[in-house]
Amino acid sequence: MPKLSSELLSVLRCPVTGSGLVQEGDELVTVTADGAGNKLRYKIEDGIPLLLPPELLPAAAAAAADQHDAGPHAAAPRHAAE
Repeated sequence: MPKLSSELLSVLRCPVTGSGLVQEGDELVTVTADGAGNKLRYKIEDGIPLLLPPELLPAAAAAAADQHDAGPHAAAPRHAAE
């Protein structure tokens, strides 16, 4: 897994706690713990940090699966002139 640039890491924040993030392998980990004493972890997929709160991950995965099942032309917007 390639490392994210230091410039990108300097502006990214945990969406739950607002903490800074550091890269550990293929995850970003909060610098400070949440109220329960846990450091939150976020996956990096294809070089893109997935900064969704943990409770939203199942909904995001379901939405991504629905988009791929729609076919190549279903998501493309049509212009009025076409």
